[in-house]
Amino acid sequence: ERWISSCLREVFNQEYPCFEVILVDNNSADKTVEKAQAFPVRKILTIDGYRPGKALNAGIREATGNYVVSISAHCIPVGSRWLSALLRNFHDRPDIGAVYGRQEPMSYSSDADKRDMLTVFGLDHRIQEKDSFFHNANSAFRRSLWDRIPFNDEVTNIEDRLWAEDIIKAGYKIAYEPEASVMHYHGIHHTLDPKRCSNVVSILESIPSDRFRLANNHLNIEKMNVVAVIPVIGEILRAADRPLLEYTIERARQARYVSKVIVSTDSPEIADLAVAAGAEAPFLRDPAFSRDDVPFEKVLRHSLERIEAGGVIPDLLVSMEITYPFRPPDLIDQIILHLVKGGFDTVLPARSEYNTCWVDGKGEFRRVDGGLSRRKFRHAVRIGIKGLGCVTHPFLLRNGALIGDRVGLLDIDDWRMPIEIRDAPGAERAGELLAAWDELFTERLTPTASK
Repeated sequence: ERWISSCLREVFNQEYPCFEVILVDNNSADKTVEKAQAFPVRKILTIDGYRPGKALNAGIREATGNYVVSISAHCIPVGSRWLSALLRNFHDRPDIGAVYGRQEPMSYSSDADKRDMLTVFGLDHRIQEKDSFFHNANSAFRRSLWDRIPFNDEVTNIEDRLWAEDIIKAGYKIAYEPEASVMHYHGIHHTLDPKRCSNVVSILESIPSDRFRLANNHLNIEKMNVVAVIPVIGEILRAADRPLLEYTIERARQARYVSKVIVSTDSPEIADLAVAAGAEAPFLRDPAFSRDDVPFEKVLRHSLERIEAGGVIPDLLVSMEITYPFRPPDLIDQIILHLVKGGFDTVLPARSEYNTCWVDGKGEFRRVDGGLSRRKFRHAVRIGIKGLGCVTHPFLLRNGALIGDRVGLLDIDDWRMPIEIRDAPGAERAGELLAAWDELFTERLTPTASK
C-alpha cells in the first residue's frame, strides 16, 4: 500500500504507447488492491502460497504481449522513458534474451542498501555473455523465451539469478540498461558490517556525480492523496470573535499538499459550521467515539474507516486538533514534506526542553533529561505536540497506532505554537494573541525541520 500508487502513476506516465498492466496480489490485507483499482490495470490476479517465481509465472500466463516487463510494486520508475529504454535493447538483437535496469536508493534508504545499489547499478550500458546477474525487480524479457524457460515455482529467493543462468546456458545474452531506472527502497544484499557500510556510503556520496544523487529520491508528494482530518468533540469555543474550528480549517485548506479537509463530528450543527468554513463533513461520527474514555487513535481510526467507506483512500493522513490554533500557514506542508523526504512512519511538531525532566511512573520518577551541564552540551528532551498536526500512514492507524516506529520531529521555536485552548477563560485570554498571530504572517514564519 505504501508504494503501489506511486509505482502505478509512473508506469502509466510512460511515453511508450502500447502496454497492459497485470497485478499479482497475494491476498493482501491492506489497501493495495483498492489503490490499484484507481488505475487502468487490465487484470488483478490473486494467488495463495506466495513464491516469487510462482507469482511471476501466474502473471505472465495472463499477458498478451511479445515482451514481459517485471517491476516490483515498491519500485518507482524514474521518468517517462523507463519502458522505452528497457525495450529498445531487443531491437535488432535476437541474441538478447533479457534486460534489467538501474536501481537507485531512496534518499532515506539505509546505508547498507545505498552502498549495494550505488556500487552494483552503474551508469554504463553493458551486455553480459557469461555473467548471470539479473534482477527482475526492474526488468524485461521475451515472452517466447519464458515459454521455453519459466521461472522456478518453488524457490523462495534468487529466482531471477537461477533463471538468468538457464537462459545464458541456452545461448542468450543479458543487457544492463542504466537509463531504465527505478527508485527502490530495499537493497539487494544482506546488511553486513554496519560501520564498514556507513564508511563506504559516505565515500560514494562524496563523489560529485549524477550516479550518487539521492536528495530528491522520494515519493512525489505532488501526486499523493493527503487527507486532513479534524476530530471535534464537545462544544466549539470562540476566540477573537471566531470559532476555534475555523482557525484549524483555514490552516488545513492553506496547505498546498492537502487535497481534502474533513471534519469528524457527531454534531449536525458542528458539521454545518465546518462546511460553511470550507471543509467537508461527509458523515456524522458514531457518538460512542466521543466519550472521554475513548483513545484518540480509536477516534481517528473510526474516522478513517468512514472516509474509506466513502471511496476516498488516502496515501497520508494529517490529524489536527482545534485546541491548537497557533499554526503558521506553512506548518502542515512542512510536516508532510518532512515525512516524505525522510521516509518516516509519522512526523509531528516538537519543542525542545532543556530543563530537568522526569517521567512519572506511578509515584516513582525517572529522570530523562541530559543532566546539568551547560546548555550547549546538553541533549534536549523533545516534547511532541501531535495536536498541532500529526502526519502518518493510514495502514498504521488501521493497525491501532497513530505513531509508527520511525518517527520524525519537526522543530518549532515559537512559544505560542504549543499553546492549547480548552476552556472559555483560556479562549478569551487567547483572543488578543490570535489577532497578533495573524498579523505576524505578513512575513512568513517557517519552522526549522530536523530529524
